[in-house]
Amino acid sequence: MDRKDQAIRIWKAGVDAVGGHSATSKVLHAIPEPDQILAVGKPAAAMARAVLEHFGPIPTLVVTKDDHGRDLPEHVTVIEASHPVPDDRSLLGGQALCKAVEAMPSGSHLLLLVSGGASSLAENLVPGKTLDDLEQLNKTLLAQGLDITAMNTERRKLSRIKGGGLLSHFQGDRATVLAISDVPGDDLNVVGSGIGAVPDTYDFHASTQIVASNAHARTAAVQKAKDEGIAVLANEECLHDDFLKVAASLGERLRNMPKGAMIFGGEPTVVLPDNPGRGGRNQALALALAQEIAGCTGITLVVGGTDGTDGPTQAAGAIVDGSTWGDGAVSALRAADSGSFLDRQGALLVTGPTGTNVMDLLVAIRQ
Repeated sequence: MDRKDQAIRIWKAGVDAVGGHSATSKVLHAIPEPDQILAVGKPAAAMARAVLEHFGPIPTLVVTKDDHGRDLPEHVTVIEASHPVPDDRSLLGGQALCKAVEAMPSGSHLLLLVSGGASSLAENLVPGKTLDDLEQLNKTLLAQGLDITAMNTERRKLSRIKGGGLLSHFQGDRATVLAISDVPGDDLNVVGSGIGAVPDTYDFHASTQIVASNAHARTAAVQKAKDEGIAVLANEECLHDDFLKVAASLGERLRNMPKGAMIFGGEPTVVLPDNPGRGGRNQALALALAQEIAGCTGITLVVGGTDGTDGPTQAAGAIVDGSTWGDGAVSALRAADSGSFLDRQGALLVTGPTGTNVMDLLVAIRQ
């Protein structure tokens, strides 16, 4: 059996288990019919589609990433914006969300669907701040290699809708928040910089629920490995560090692993040089791990963003083994140009949008 195909199947099983449509559908039986649906984030369209299929036509606004707003009914308003660096459409999305919340009358029920990517895709700035300020902040945060919690803390300082700000404008009776978590600890105050968080003081019925997370994805990947007769040696959320440190910490474990599978999750960080090349954090980690396992036989790694994208590229990540590392890899790693090298090696993992976002997933198998 081809190790590459098997590793990809295990990775995809993890991603499929946390799809925005399926994860949202599972909890709708316990939710009253809403009067308004607001969905923001990369999986926003998939989450909204699940609700509309369950309840029927309801006024709906979806704010999502470019090319992620497909397959929705005609009555749905869709605003697509830029990620990971916001643009003027992000401001339109944030303003539209605010207006929709403010327009809801007393006695109404709002269903707010929140997922990763919302921090960039929707914003309504505090007075005195401009799009240039927001773009510069996001570029600086991305280049510094900060973790998502630290980044979102800084983003909230410029925002009228993050950190509970959006729901502070709600004057209805009930707000239900369903979220797909892309942050460590699954804290709703951190997902999307807290765009779905309940404000400190409020006068309505509020309920919140995390419907999918990295832990759910890893559990499904573990089960798929077992179904394929592979012993599972590890299931950990341990990728939360600089990608080179993550690679160094996993290198010895991978080189010495017996036959079986290891499943890891999290979100590594990358400090970018001036004028970085092509790639994202998953491609960078995959290439760094390729160096760690260079020359090893029988090991295959799949490293990918569960949303199907990795940084400003069309790839989700990469598939590497003991033969991937080679001439040009060192310079590619230093120049943050891992994607170009991996593309030449035929090692990129390309899935297209997956309809979810629960951080990153790494599958390692040895036969």
